[in-house]
This record gives sequence, C-alpha cells and structure tokens, in this order.
Amino acid sequence: MSSMDLVKTAAAMVAEGKGILAIDESTGTCQKRFDSIGVECTEENRRAYRDMLLTTPGLGDHISGAILFDETLRQATADGTPFTKVMTDAGILPGIKVDKGAHPLAGAAPGEKVTEGLDGLRARLEEYAELGAKFAKWRAVITIGENMPTPGCIDANAHALARYAALCQEVGLVPMVEPEVIMDGEHDLDECYEVTEATLRSLFSELYEQNVLLEGTILKASMVISGTKAQGRAGVEEVARATLQCLLNAVPASVAGVVFLSGGQSDEEATAHLDAMNKLGDFPWPLTFSYGRALQAPALATWGENPAANVAAAQAKLAHRARMNGLAAKGEYDAGLEAA
Repeated sequence: MSSMDLVKTAAAMVAEGKGILAIDESTGTCQKRFDSIGVECTEENRRAYRDMLLTTPGLGDHISGAILFDETLRQATADGTPFTKVMTDAGILPGIKVDKGAHPLAGAAPGEKVTEGLDGLRARLEEYAELGAKFAKWRAVITIGENMPTPGCIDANAHALARYAALCQEVGLVPMVEPEVIMDGEHDLDECYEVTEATLRSLFSELYEQNVLLEGTILKASMVISGTKAQGRAGVEEVARATLQCLLNAVPASVAGVVFLSGGQSDEEATAHLDAMNKLGDFPWPLTFSYGRALQAPALATWGENPAANVAAAQAKLAHRARMNGLAAKGEYDAGLEAA
C-alpha cells in the first residue's frame, strides 16, 4: 500500500459524523463482561455477540471502522459470511488489536507498565492484512500515582508505539496509537493535563524518529479528566477545554485524526465530552470517538437478558449510541435526544 493509500484509509476512519467501534476485548475481558450479564463465555457465545453487533442495520451510517480481537477477525456469521465481508459491505473498515497487553516494566516502580508484543509483530501484521484488516491498534498504559509516571515509563511506551506504527505502515495498515492515561485515581484535572501532555510529546518525538507518516496515523487519546476518586471533579466544559488545549500543545497538525477512548466514563458522559469539544471548534484534526463500553454497554445488557430473542432490541441500543456519538462528532448532540 502506498503512502496515499494510508492517508486515504486514515481519512475514512475519521470521516465526518463517524467513529470507531472498539470490540477488541480479550477473552479474559470478555469473560468479565459476560459474567456481569450471566452469559457463559464460550467461543460460540462470543461469536454470536460480535455477530449481533456487526450486523446491526445501518451501523455504517455512524461507524467507520471496528477494532477486532484476533479470534473475531477469523470468525463469521451464523450463515458462514466472514465478519470482514459483513463489515466491508456495510462500509466499515476492519481493524485489529495487535499488542500483547501491558506488563510490569522491569527496573521501574511497582505499578508502572510497558506494553509487549513487538516480537513477531511483522509476520502477524502481514497475516492480518491478508485476512482483510485495514488498520491496527496498540494500547499503552500510563498510570498516575505517587511518583508516577516516570519519564522512563513514558518513553519506553512511546518507543514501543512508534516501532509498532512503523511496522504497520510497512505492510499497509494504518496504525492507531493509543497512549492511555488511566482515569483511576485521586489526581485532579491539572495533574492529568501535565501527564497527558508529557506522554503525547514523547510519543510524537518517537514517531518522528521512526519515520512514521503522521498523515497516515490515527491518535487514540484519553481525555484530560479528573481521576475517578478526585474531589470536586471537573465538569464537561472544563474537560473539553483542557483536552483541546493539551492536544493543541502536543499533537502535530499533520496527524490524520484524533479518536477518543471512553476510559471508564459512562456512555452519555463520553458523548457529552466529545460534543463539547466539537462545539468549541478551531482545531486542525477531526475529533471523533473510538469507544468500547460507552457504545456497547446498553446493547450488552439487553442482549444478555435473552441472547436468542433480544438481538433486534440490542442492535437498536447500539444503533442509538452510534447515532448519538456521530452527532457529537459534529458538535450537534443534545442530551434531550437520548429520550427520543
């Protein structure tokens, strides 16, 4: 794939009024989700759940791509149609999670992690491209705590993200780089801002050093937001303004687009924050969403009540959340629409 093809794919991922559906939960994470609704986490139930999500009527109206887990990329609908074909026919780009998870960072303080998975990545990316993937995702985990994060932890994760991104572009996949600053903790908005800016500056320095084409790269960013246990947590407008200012200070204008993770926010909270940012305007990149739980949660709960009978009802829940976030990506969301 040429540089122009990478740019074209990246632009399609952040098309106006559209965002990314993240359904790349590992088997372990899926187990927790299914346990919460009383459904056994078998391979067939995981397939049926992803089938329900990906065959939602009109999903492509507001969803430009979906991040899949390795298992899901290889699966098909009940009638044998590969999920990748279902997605492509609906105008949804198939994506794939390729990292091997965050592990303790050797030589660092307890709690600091680095994401692993670079060994053998070139071959895996080549296979994923053959299976139909058009983009990939790698998540780094940055934790705010006492004397954390250290510059060494930030830089180690930024370097891994850059090496992954370069390998993606080598085989024609658009890299989605995700340096997630974890929301858990007592930190305030200012501390989150400081850590997020330092993380982004390190990331883009490494991407530059590794000759990554930014016009063919998507940033999956966490919002600048108060910790979940913080006193007097910042409101929607404060979060929107702080997040935008941080991005403007640290993210090059040449990046193809910014998609936000929900990172533990409720579904409506994540939508409101995205909408507030887009209402402010005046930024060089499209700002949209790449939500997991904030898109899936209502559909998962409905489907779990009766997986065989509630497919259409669960799909309606997903379609609604996709539409709300599609509006937020254009700054046209209104909380009153939630009851519509």
